[in-house]
Amino acid sequence: MHTDSPQNTLRILTVNTHKGFTVFNRRFILHELRDAIRATHADIVFLQEVLGEHYRHARRLARWPTSSHYEFLADTIWPEFAYGRNAVYPYGHHGNALLSKFPITTYDNIDVSVGNHERRGLLHCVVRLPRLGVDLHAICVHLGLRERQRSPQLETLCALIEEEVPPAAPLFVAGDFNDWRQRGQQLLGQCAGLKEIHYERHGRLPRTFPANFPLFRLDRIYVRNVHSFQPVKLSRHPWASLSDHAPLAAEVSLCR
Repeated sequence: MHTDSPQNTLRILTVNTHKGFTVFNRRFILHELRDAIRATHADIVFLQEVLGEHYRHARRLARWPTSSHYEFLADTIWPEFAYGRNAVYPYGHHGNALLSKFPITTYDNIDVSVGNHERRGLLHCVVRLPRLGVDLHAICVHLGLRERQRSPQLETLCALIEEEVPPAAPLFVAGDFNDWRQRGQQLLGQCAGLKEIHYERHGRLPRTFPANFPLFRLDRIYVRNVHSFQPVKLSRHPWASLSDHAPLAAEVSLCR
């Protein structure tokens, strides 16, 4: 945890990494993305569209890391990480990942794909917070582009929370919901008691897509069973050129 935060406060970040490339895949910017993520001083990082392997790019690009992208991003800052492989193709795979400064005791990747063209998943991790003596549940989300996909995916998310997350446990749910019509907002409040941090503070969900001129409210940070929370404003530079999605950050206090 960064030193200016109380022991009961966590800084969290969610970002769609766009597989380490700029918009339209024009430039490989994973090194710059790592620097930007480090600069947020996040304790827990939710990543979507992060590459596990890509043999073609590895042969073609000189700066391609020897490890997976999530391991490269974690580096020495986040000693714990979990990866949920979603999309698999002949030359590699990508999915969701969670980076943590605290022990990840268990994790599971739930396939919520609808149809054969978009592979999606929910990465559910249990993070042990030794200083507080509690287990935090964190779910990294990446939902489908079409509403007929998102509706059953949101229902699965609600069922996962009801069945696997203890009612009193602190819970973070963050990622790329692709819910541009905002129809999942009310459902997640009703079925799981989730509160979206930016909505609670500003009365509206944040605009995150496209990153260089955000119009659509696709990315979210939800919490449950926390004491207080506050959105963290990130500068437009350099994020507008690092992905097609703008990141979101917040500080969350778990107890008084």
